[in-house]
Amino acid sequence: MNMIRDMIVFILKPFSFLPALAMMYIIFSFSAQDGVDSGSLSYDVSHKIVEIGNEVLQKDLEEWEIDELAYEIEYPVRKAAHMTEYFILAVTVSFPFYVYGLRGFPLMLVAGLICVGFACGDEYHQSFVEGRGPSVRDVGIDSIGVFCGILFVRIVCWTLLAPARMMERHRIRRERRLERERRIERERQRRIESRSRRKRHGRWEEY
Repeated sequence: MNMIRDMIVFILKPFSFLPALAMMYIIFSFSAQDGVDSGSLSYDVSHKIVEIGNEVLQKDLEEWEIDELAYEIEYPVRKAAHMTEYFILAVTVSFPFYVYGLRGFPLMLVAGLICVGFACGDEYHQSFVEGRGPSVRDVGIDSIGVFCGILFVRIVCWTLLAPARMMERHRIRRERRLERERRIERERQRRIESRSRRKRHGRWEEY
């Protein structure tokens, strides 16, 4: 039963990287939009955010005021979207490596290099898109999202796997205790057998 389970896990493990590949494709698709389409999308999102805020807070803003606020927050919204994209990418990259047993600093190093390397490649890709260009600042913003994503995976996995780690520690302690008890019992049996042999040997000498 355990062998079948281990085989299923071994087969399914590589599929844990599929979300990361899908996220890379989504980011690449956004970067392939020209400057006009990308700017229009950012503005539409910003406009929607202002509209929702206007309704929730009941500010009764005029349409021109909504347009003006949308224009003002477009830049931070755009950069927040950058950070969010790479936060999600870092989560989808880090989790499979965590599943494969990569922990601590090695996890941050490997996942970080992959995600930041992809960010650099994506900025270079934008240099070939009309109305777009590479930006070192964007790579820095993306890197913040990457760091937060990796940290999020470490915290969540550490928290969720804590009961499993405690059970594993208890199991190891129990096995060590049983092994110690078995060793003591074997030693006791050897002593009994040794005394028994000495007694038999003494009887033969009397004869």
